[in-house]
Amino acid sequence: MSTLYIRDVSDQVAETLKARAAAEGKSLSAYVGAELTRFAARPTNAQVAARLRERDRSIGPTSQEILQELQAGRR
Repeated sequence: MSTLYIRDVSDQVAETLKARAAAEGKSLSAYVGAELTRFAARPTNAQVAARLRERDRSIGPTSQEILQELQAGRR
């Protein structure tokens, strides 16, 4: 397991993280570690965009149908 050191964290951010950790009954280290794990598990914007480009778009509404529905909803 790696150790990370984070410098120049504002006092406000540090206090917010400490309060959130305490509210969950965790140490600051455990809380931040869990949050980093959640963050690292999320796909990047580039990964999301790549997956969207790979999707089959041959089914579903056309651009014109979408625009018509939007306009109808505004009436």
